[in-house]
Amino acid sequence: MADTKLFHRSPPPGNLLIRGGRVLDPRSAIDAPLDVLIRDGVVAELGEPGAIPPPSGAAVIEAAGKHVFPAFSDPHVHLRTPGQEYKESIATGTAAGAAGGFCQLIAMPNTTPTIDQVSVLQAVIATAREQAQVPTGFLAAITTGLQGRELTEMAALGDAGALGFSDDGKPVVSAGVLRKALAYQRLAGGVIALHEEDPELSGDGVMHEGAVSARLGVAGIPSVSESTMIARDGAIARYEGARVHFQHLSCAESVAALELWRSRGAQVSGEATPHHLTLTDEAVAGLDSNLKMNPPLRAEADRQALVDGLRSGVIDCVATDHAPHARHEKEMPFEQAPMGTTGLETAFMALYTELVKPGVLPLSVVVERMTAGGALYGLLAPRVVVGEPANVVLVDLQREWKVGEGGYASRSENCCFDGRRLSGVVELTVAAGSVVFSARGSGLASVVEVS
Repeated sequence: MADTKLFHRSPPPGNLLIRGGRVLDPRSAIDAPLDVLIRDGVVAELGEPGAIPPPSGAAVIEAAGKHVFPAFSDPHVHLRTPGQEYKESIATGTAAGAAGGFCQLIAMPNTTPTIDQVSVLQAVIATAREQAQVPTGFLAAITTGLQGRELTEMAALGDAGALGFSDDGKPVVSAGVLRKALAYQRLAGGVIALHEEDPELSGDGVMHEGAVSARLGVAGIPSVSESTMIARDGAIARYEGARVHFQHLSCAESVAALELWRSRGAQVSGEATPHHLTLTDEAVAGLDSNLKMNPPLRAEADRQALVDGLRSGVIDCVATDHAPHARHEKEMPFEQAPMGTTGLETAFMALYTELVKPGVLPLSVVVERMTAGGALYGLLAPRVVVGEPANVVLVDLQREWKVGEGGYASRSENCCFDGRRLSGVVELTVAAGSVVFSARGSGLASVVEVS
C-alpha cells in the first residue's frame, strides 16, 4: 500500500534480483545473506543465496560481500522549493537523497513563500509529482509566515496533503500560541514538529557557548536556549494530550528533558543529526562556515549524551536537517554566513565510520534509527518483507571515499564532512519499487540483464 501523502515521479516499477547480499532489517529481525527478488516494485521473495532463479528480463545484481538494508527515511530536509532554487530544488535535493540511500524525505516549509497556505502546498506537491526522485512529503507551517502569531489553517492544509506542521528555522516562542496549535492539532491531525530555541538566550550567537567560543572570541549560543524550550513544550504537550516531535536535538539537557516527559506520559519524540552525533564545537575552531549550523555543534559531553540517547531509543530517529546554501553565501566571514549543512549524501556513511566501525553503536541500531523517521508521521516504515513495496539500499561497507571529491548530487556543496574520508558506498537505491539511484555506471555495481 502506497503512502498517500508522499509524492514523486513514479517511474515504472523495477524487476530485479539482488543476489547474495547480507540483508539487515532490524525491524523484521533479519540478519543473514539472502537473495532478494523484486517483481513489479514489490519484494516478491527472499531466499538463500543462489536459491532464487533470475526471472526473464530482470536485472541481476551480484551483492555478495555487501549489505542490503531497508532504505532510509529522513523526516527533516530543506529542499528550498519554492523560491530558493538557486540553493536546491526538489529535483536536485531528492537526487541527493537517492544517492544517500533514502526512500522517504519530509521537507520543511520555510521556503519563499512559506508553505502556510493550501495553494502553496498544492504547488510544491505538483512539482514533486513531476520532479521528485524519491517519495517526498511536506510539512506546512504552524503559524503564518513563521511569525509565531497567527495559526495557519491546519485542518485545510492537512486535507490538502501536509504530513504535519512546523515553523522549523524559527521557534514558536509564545507558549499561548503553541497551546492553541496543539489544541487545534487534535482536530486537524498530523504531528507538530518544533525547532526549540529561545531567541533571547541565543542572542547573536553563532556557535556553541563554551570553551571554544571563549577562546575564539565568538558569541555563543548556550545549550539552555534549546533545553528550556523542550522542557516547557513537553509540559504543554502532556497537558494538551498532543503529539509533538522535537527536531535536531543537540545537548545533554535536551535528551534528559525528552526522556523525562516521555516517562510522564507525554506523546513526544526526538531526532538527532549525523553532525551532532559525530562532531563537536572543537571542529569549529578553524571557523569553516560549513560547520556553522543551528543548533550548533556542542561539547563532547553533549555529543556523548546524544549517542547514548540514540542507543537507548530515547532519541527515536536520525534526521539530516539537510540545509543547502549557495557557495557565495557560505563564503562569507563565519559570523555572517548562514547556518546549515547538507547531509543527505553522507548521513549513513558518517555514522557508520564514526560510530559503528569503532564499536560505539551496533550497525543494527543505526539502520533502525535511520529508517524510523517517516513512521513518526504515520508513513509506512521501510522493511525488507515479502509483499511490501521495495525500499532497499545496497551498500558496500568495505569501500572508502572522500566526500566531495566527485562532486555532489545536491545543488549546493556546504557539507560539514567535505574532504573527509568515509567508509561505505551506496551502490543502489530502490524507492517505492523503482530504481532511483545506481552506481553501476562507475563500475561499483555488477548488473546484468537476464533474457
